[in-house]
Amino acid sequence: MIERFRRGLVVGKFCPLHLGHELLINHARSQCDNLIVLSYTKPGFDGYDRERRAGWLHTRFPDLACHVIDDDELARRCKARGIERRLVPNDGAPDDVHRQFVAWLLLNLLGGPVDVVFTSESYGDGFAAALAEAFDSSVRHVCVDEARSALSISGTQVRRNPLACRHVLGPEVFADFVPRIALLGGESTGKSTLARALAEARETVYVPEFGREHWEHRGGLLSFDDMVYIARTQVEREQQQALMAGRWLICDTTPLTTQLYSELLFGSVADALANLARRPYANTFLCAADFPFVQDGTRQEEEFRRRQQTWYQDALQQRQIHFELLEGPLSRRVDTAVRLIRDVTS
Repeated sequence: MIERFRRGLVVGKFCPLHLGHELLINHARSQCDNLIVLSYTKPGFDGYDRERRAGWLHTRFPDLACHVIDDDELARRCKARGIERRLVPNDGAPDDVHRQFVAWLLLNLLGGPVDVVFTSESYGDGFAAALAEAFDSSVRHVCVDEARSALSISGTQVRRNPLACRHVLGPEVFADFVPRIALLGGESTGKSTLARALAEARETVYVPEFGREHWEHRGGLLSFDDMVYIARTQVEREQQQALMAGRWLICDTTPLTTQLYSELLFGSVADALANLARRPYANTFLCAADFPFVQDGTRQEEEFRRRQQTWYQDALQQRQIHFELLEGPLSRRVDTAVRLIRDVTS
Protein backbone atom coordinates (compact mmCIF):
# COMPACT_ATOMS: atom_id res chain seq x y z
CA MET A 1 0.00 0.00 0.00
CA ILE A 2 1.33 3.42 -0.99
CA GLU A 3 2.02 5.64 2.02
CA ARG A 4 0.00 8.84 2.12
CA PHE A 5 1.21 12.21 3.35
CA ARG A 6 -0.67 15.33 4.31
CA ARG A 7 1.60 17.96 2.78
CA GLY A 8 4.60 17.44 0.52
CA LEU A 9 7.32 19.50 -1.13
CA VAL A 10 9.30 19.34 -4.37
CA VAL A 11 12.08 21.88 -4.98
CA GLY A 12 13.96 22.43 -8.23
CA LYS A 13 15.46 24.98 -10.59
CA PHE A 14 13.50 23.58 -13.58
CA CYS A 15 15.88 25.10 -16.14
CA PRO A 16 14.10 23.81 -18.11
CA LEU A 17 11.22 21.76 -16.74
CA HIS A 18 11.73 18.29 -18.27
CA LEU A 19 10.05 14.91 -18.02
CA GLY A 20 12.39 13.82 -15.23
CA HIS A 21 11.09 16.68 -13.12
CA GLU A 22 7.55 15.80 -14.13
CA LEU A 23 8.09 12.18 -13.07
CA LEU A 24 9.17 13.42 -9.63
CA ILE A 25 6.24 15.84 -9.32
CA ASN A 26 3.66 13.30 -10.45
CA HIS A 27 5.03 10.69 -8.05
CA ALA A 28 4.83 13.21 -5.21
CA ARG A 29 1.30 14.29 -6.02
CA SER A 30 0.17 10.65 -6.02
CA GLN A 31 1.20 10.37 -2.36
CA CYS A 32 0.17 13.78 -1.03
CA ASP A 33 -3.12 15.39 -0.14
CA ASN A 34 -1.44 18.71 -0.83
CA LEU A 35 1.76 19.28 -2.78
CA ILE A 36 3.88 22.42 -2.99
CA VAL A 37 6.26 22.86 -5.92
CA LEU A 38 8.97 25.45 -5.32
CA SER A 39 11.45 26.79 -7.86
CA TYR A 40 14.26 29.29 -7.37
CA THR A 41 17.73 29.85 -8.80
CA LYS A 42 20.20 32.72 -8.56
CA PRO A 43 21.83 33.84 -10.76
CA GLY A 44 20.32 30.99 -12.75
CA PHE A 45 20.75 30.58 -16.50
CA ASP A 46 20.21 33.00 -19.37
CA GLY A 47 16.82 32.51 -20.96
CA TYR A 48 15.26 30.81 -17.93
CA ASP A 49 13.74 33.71 -16.03
CA ARG A 50 11.07 33.41 -13.36
CA GLU A 51 8.15 34.16 -15.68
CA ARG A 52 9.17 31.52 -18.20
CA ARG A 53 9.60 28.78 -15.60
CA ALA A 54 6.36 29.77 -13.90
CA GLY A 55 4.59 29.50 -17.24
CA TRP A 56 5.84 25.96 -17.78
CA LEU A 57 4.75 24.82 -14.33
CA HIS A 58 1.35 26.47 -14.64
CA THR A 59 0.77 24.89 -18.05
CA ARG A 60 1.90 21.40 -17.09
CA PHE A 61 0.51 21.38 -13.53
CA PRO A 62 -2.38 23.88 -13.45
CA ASP A 63 -3.93 22.27 -10.36
CA LEU A 64 -0.83 22.40 -8.16
CA ALA A 65 0.49 25.16 -5.91
CA CYS A 66 3.61 26.11 -7.86
CA HIS A 67 5.76 28.95 -6.53
CA VAL A 68 8.59 30.39 -8.62
CA ILE A 69 10.64 32.82 -6.58
CA ASP A 70 13.27 35.41 -7.41
CA ASP A 71 14.38 38.47 -5.45
CA ASP A 72 11.65 40.72 -6.91
CA GLU A 73 8.89 38.19 -6.34
CA LEU A 74 10.14 37.54 -2.83
CA ALA A 75 10.17 41.26 -2.05
CA ARG A 76 6.59 41.57 -3.31
CA ARG A 77 5.38 38.69 -1.16
CA CYS A 78 7.21 39.94 1.94
CA LYS A 79 5.71 43.40 1.53
CA ALA A 80 2.22 41.94 1.13
CA ARG A 81 2.69 39.99 4.37
CA GLY A 82 4.33 42.89 6.20
CA ILE A 83 7.47 40.92 7.02
CA GLU A 84 11.13 41.78 6.61
CA ARG A 85 12.47 41.14 3.14
CA ARG A 86 14.95 38.36 2.53
CA LEU A 87 17.06 37.56 -0.52
CA VAL A 88 17.22 34.34 -2.50
CA PRO A 89 20.54 32.58 -1.76
CA ASN A 90 23.04 32.14 -4.57
CA ASP A 91 23.13 28.77 -6.28
CA GLY A 92 26.60 28.11 -4.90
CA ALA A 93 25.70 28.83 -1.27
CA PRO A 94 26.18 25.98 1.26
CA ASP A 95 23.45 23.37 1.47
CA ASP A 96 22.46 24.51 4.95
CA VAL A 97 21.79 28.05 3.69
CA HIS A 98 19.39 26.71 1.07
CA ARG A 99 17.69 24.39 3.56
CA GLN A 100 17.12 27.18 6.06
CA PHE A 101 15.83 29.45 3.29
CA VAL A 102 13.28 26.85 2.18
CA ALA A 103 12.18 26.31 5.78
CA TRP A 104 11.74 30.07 6.22
CA LEU A 105 9.71 30.29 3.00
CA LEU A 106 7.41 27.49 4.12
CA LEU A 107 6.84 28.93 7.58
CA ASN A 108 6.39 32.55 6.53
CA LEU A 109 5.03 32.58 2.99
CA LEU A 110 3.91 29.13 1.87
CA GLY A 111 1.43 28.05 4.51
CA GLY A 112 3.54 26.20 7.07
CA PRO A 113 5.52 22.96 7.49
CA VAL A 114 5.48 19.92 5.25
CA ASP A 115 5.71 16.33 6.42
CA VAL A 116 7.55 14.95 3.39
CA VAL A 117 10.04 16.14 0.81
CA PHE A 118 10.50 14.37 -2.53
CA THR A 119 13.81 14.41 -4.40
CA SER A 120 15.73 12.27 -6.84
CA GLU A 121 19.07 13.02 -5.24
CA SER A 122 21.12 11.69 -2.32
CA TYR A 123 20.96 15.04 -0.52
CA GLY A 124 17.30 14.45 0.29
CA ASP A 125 17.91 12.84 3.68
CA GLY A 126 19.88 15.84 4.92
CA PHE A 127 17.29 18.21 3.48
CA ALA A 128 14.47 16.45 5.30
CA ALA A 129 16.44 16.42 8.55
CA ALA A 130 17.08 20.17 8.33
CA LEU A 131 13.40 20.86 7.70
CA ALA A 132 12.41 18.63 10.61
CA GLU A 133 14.68 20.59 12.92
CA ALA A 134 13.29 23.93 11.71
CA PHE A 135 9.69 22.73 12.10
CA ASP A 136 10.27 20.76 15.29
CA SER A 137 8.28 17.95 13.69
CA SER A 138 8.94 14.84 11.63
CA VAL A 139 9.72 15.25 7.91
CA ARG A 140 10.19 12.20 5.70
CA HIS A 141 12.30 11.97 2.57
CA VAL A 142 11.06 9.98 -0.43
CA CYS A 143 13.66 9.43 -3.14
CA VAL A 144 12.29 8.90 -6.66
CA ASP A 145 14.37 7.23 -9.39
CA GLU A 146 17.76 8.29 -8.03
CA ALA A 147 19.47 5.88 -10.43
CA ARG A 148 17.64 7.53 -13.38
CA SER A 149 16.46 4.12 -14.53
CA ALA A 150 13.06 5.40 -15.62
CA LEU A 151 14.38 8.51 -17.39
CA SER A 152 18.01 9.38 -18.02
CA ILE A 153 18.04 13.13 -18.49
CA SER A 154 20.75 15.76 -18.12
CA GLY A 155 19.57 19.32 -17.60
CA THR A 156 22.88 20.54 -18.97
CA GLN A 157 22.35 18.54 -22.14
CA VAL A 158 18.84 19.92 -22.59
CA ARG A 159 20.04 23.49 -22.11
CA ARG A 160 22.79 22.91 -24.67
CA ASN A 161 20.30 22.02 -27.41
CA PRO A 162 16.61 22.00 -26.40
CA LEU A 163 15.49 21.40 -30.00
CA ALA A 164 17.31 18.05 -30.00
CA CYS A 165 15.57 17.01 -26.77
CA ARG A 166 11.93 16.91 -27.78
CA HIS A 167 11.66 13.38 -26.35
CA VAL A 168 12.39 14.57 -22.81
CA LEU A 169 10.30 17.76 -22.78
CA GLY A 170 6.57 18.19 -22.36
CA PRO A 171 4.87 19.44 -25.55
CA GLU A 172 4.26 22.96 -24.23
CA VAL A 173 7.82 23.24 -22.92
CA PHE A 174 9.34 22.10 -26.21
CA ALA A 175 7.05 24.45 -28.12
CA ASP A 176 8.43 27.35 -26.12
CA PHE A 177 11.88 26.67 -27.55
CA VAL A 178 10.82 26.43 -31.21
CA PRO A 179 12.32 29.47 -32.99
CA ARG A 180 9.66 31.83 -34.33
CA ILE A 181 10.42 33.13 -37.82
CA ALA A 182 8.69 36.46 -38.51
CA LEU A 183 7.60 37.48 -41.99
CA LEU A 184 6.66 41.12 -42.50
CA GLY A 185 5.73 43.13 -45.55
CA GLY A 186 3.17 45.45 -47.00
CA GLU A 187 0.12 44.43 -48.99
CA SER A 188 0.84 42.32 -52.06
CA THR A 189 4.48 41.55 -51.22
CA GLY A 190 4.06 37.76 -51.30
CA LYS A 191 4.25 37.31 -47.55
CA SER A 192 1.46 34.74 -47.14
CA THR A 193 2.61 32.76 -50.16
CA LEU A 194 6.13 32.72 -48.75
CA ALA A 195 4.86 31.55 -45.34
CA ARG A 196 3.19 28.51 -46.89
CA ALA A 197 6.16 27.72 -49.15
CA LEU A 198 8.72 28.10 -46.37
CA ALA A 199 6.72 25.87 -44.03
CA GLU A 200 6.46 23.21 -46.74
CA ALA A 201 10.16 23.44 -47.57
CA ARG A 202 11.15 22.89 -43.94
CA GLU A 203 8.41 20.34 -43.11
CA THR A 204 6.85 22.48 -40.42
CA VAL A 205 3.72 24.58 -39.91
CA TYR A 206 2.96 28.26 -40.23
CA VAL A 207 0.68 30.72 -38.46
CA PRO A 208 -1.71 32.51 -40.83
CA GLU A 209 -2.43 36.22 -40.38
CA PHE A 210 -5.39 36.52 -38.02
CA GLY A 211 -5.86 40.24 -38.62
CA ARG A 212 -7.03 39.73 -42.18
CA GLU A 213 -9.37 36.92 -41.09
CA HIS A 214 -10.88 39.13 -38.40
CA TRP A 215 -11.16 42.09 -40.77
CA GLU A 216 -13.16 39.96 -43.20
CA HIS A 217 -15.32 38.60 -40.34
CA ARG A 218 -16.12 42.16 -39.27
CA GLY A 219 -16.90 43.28 -42.80
CA GLY A 220 -13.94 45.66 -42.84
CA LEU A 221 -15.11 47.56 -39.75
CA LEU A 222 -12.63 47.40 -36.89
CA SER A 223 -12.64 49.19 -33.55
CA PHE A 224 -9.70 50.38 -31.49
CA ASP A 225 -10.23 47.48 -29.07
CA ASP A 226 -10.00 45.05 -31.99
CA MET A 227 -6.32 45.92 -32.34
CA VAL A 228 -5.33 44.35 -29.02
CA TYR A 229 -7.66 41.41 -29.66
CA ILE A 230 -6.01 40.76 -33.02
CA ALA A 231 -2.49 40.88 -31.61
CA ARG A 232 -3.31 38.65 -28.63
CA THR A 233 -5.05 36.12 -30.85
CA GLN A 234 -2.09 36.09 -33.24
CA VAL A 235 0.24 35.26 -30.34
CA GLU A 236 -2.16 32.61 -29.00
CA ARG A 237 -2.20 30.96 -32.42
CA GLU A 238 1.58 31.00 -32.48
CA GLN A 239 1.55 29.06 -29.23
CA GLN A 240 -1.00 26.58 -30.55
CA GLN A 241 0.86 25.98 -33.80
CA ALA A 242 4.19 25.64 -32.01
CA LEU A 243 2.88 22.40 -30.47
CA MET A 244 2.81 20.93 -33.98
CA ALA A 245 5.92 22.63 -35.35
CA GLY A 246 9.14 21.00 -36.39
CA ARG A 247 12.40 22.83 -35.87
CA TRP A 248 10.94 26.22 -36.80
CA LEU A 249 7.59 28.00 -36.67
CA ILE A 250 6.83 30.32 -39.58
CA CYS A 251 4.79 33.37 -38.56
CA ASP A 252 2.87 35.18 -41.30
CA THR A 253 3.01 38.60 -39.56
CA THR A 254 3.53 39.66 -35.94
CA PRO A 255 1.86 42.12 -33.54
CA LEU A 256 4.11 44.79 -35.04
CA THR A 257 1.84 44.78 -38.08
CA THR A 258 -1.19 45.31 -35.86
CA GLN A 259 0.56 48.30 -34.29
CA LEU A 260 1.01 49.77 -37.75
CA TYR A 261 -2.70 49.48 -38.52
CA SER A 262 -3.63 50.86 -35.11
CA GLU A 263 -1.54 53.95 -35.82
CA LEU A 264 -3.00 54.34 -39.31
CA LEU A 265 -6.63 53.72 -38.40
CA PHE A 266 -6.87 55.33 -34.98
CA GLY A 267 -3.76 57.45 -34.53
CA SER A 268 -3.02 55.66 -31.27
CA VAL A 269 -1.65 52.39 -29.89
CA ALA A 270 -2.83 50.71 -26.68
CA ASP A 271 -0.10 49.92 -24.15
CA ALA A 272 -0.96 46.22 -24.31
CA LEU A 273 -0.49 46.24 -28.08
CA ALA A 274 2.79 48.14 -27.83
CA ASN A 275 4.06 45.48 -25.40
CA LEU A 276 3.03 42.65 -27.72
CA ALA A 277 4.72 44.42 -30.65
CA ARG A 278 8.03 44.10 -28.78
CA ARG A 279 7.72 40.31 -28.84
CA PRO A 280 11.10 38.88 -30.00
CA TYR A 281 11.60 36.53 -32.94
CA ALA A 282 14.60 34.42 -33.88
CA ASN A 283 14.64 35.79 -37.43
CA THR A 284 12.78 38.67 -39.00
CA PHE A 285 12.34 38.89 -42.77
CA LEU A 286 10.88 41.83 -44.66
CA CYS A 287 9.38 40.90 -48.03
CA ALA A 288 10.41 43.41 -50.68
CA ALA A 289 7.79 45.26 -52.70
CA ASP A 290 9.30 44.06 -55.99
CA PHE A 291 6.26 41.99 -56.98
CA PRO A 292 3.70 43.68 -59.24
CA PHE A 293 0.94 45.11 -57.05
CA VAL A 294 -2.22 42.98 -57.25
CA GLN A 295 -5.53 44.53 -56.28
CA ASP A 296 -7.77 41.77 -54.90
CA GLY A 297 -10.63 44.07 -53.99
CA THR A 298 -9.65 44.43 -50.34
CA ARG A 299 -6.33 46.24 -50.62
CA GLN A 300 -5.56 49.93 -50.77
CA GLU A 301 -3.55 51.58 -53.53
CA GLU A 302 0.07 50.85 -54.41
CA GLU A 303 1.20 54.09 -52.76
CA PHE A 304 -0.06 52.66 -49.44
CA ARG A 305 2.18 49.61 -49.94
CA ARG A 306 5.21 51.88 -50.33
CA ARG A 307 4.27 53.71 -47.12
CA GLN A 308 3.95 50.39 -45.31
CA GLN A 309 7.40 49.27 -46.43
CA THR A 310 8.96 52.50 -45.19
CA TRP A 311 7.16 52.19 -41.87
CA TYR A 312 8.39 48.62 -41.38
CA GLN A 313 12.00 49.52 -42.12
CA ASP A 314 11.90 52.53 -39.80
CA ALA A 315 10.16 50.60 -36.99
CA LEU A 316 12.62 47.71 -37.14
CA GLN A 317 15.63 50.01 -37.21
CA GLN A 318 14.31 52.09 -34.30
CA ARG A 319 13.87 48.91 -32.26
CA GLN A 320 17.33 47.71 -33.30
CA ILE A 321 15.80 44.52 -34.68
CA HIS A 322 18.02 42.88 -37.26
CA PHE A 323 16.10 41.95 -40.39
CA GLU A 324 16.82 40.62 -43.83
CA LEU A 325 15.16 41.91 -46.98
CA LEU A 326 13.87 39.08 -49.18
CA GLU A 327 13.81 39.96 -52.85
CA GLY A 328 13.14 38.28 -56.16
CA PRO A 329 10.96 35.31 -57.09
CA LEU A 330 9.50 32.94 -54.53
CA SER A 331 12.17 30.24 -54.98
CA ARG A 332 14.93 32.75 -54.33
CA ARG A 333 13.19 34.06 -51.22
CA VAL A 334 12.72 30.56 -49.82
CA ASP A 335 16.37 29.63 -50.47
CA THR A 336 17.62 32.81 -48.83
CA ALA A 337 15.37 32.44 -45.80
CA VAL A 338 16.31 28.78 -45.26
CA ARG A 339 20.02 29.61 -45.41
CA LEU A 340 19.75 32.51 -42.98
CA ILE A 341 17.51 30.63 -40.55
CA ARG A 342 19.97 27.74 -40.46
CA ASP A 343 22.82 30.14 -39.70
CA VAL A 344 21.01 31.33 -36.57
CA THR A 345 19.37 28.13 -35.25
CA SER A 346 21.85 25.37 -36.13
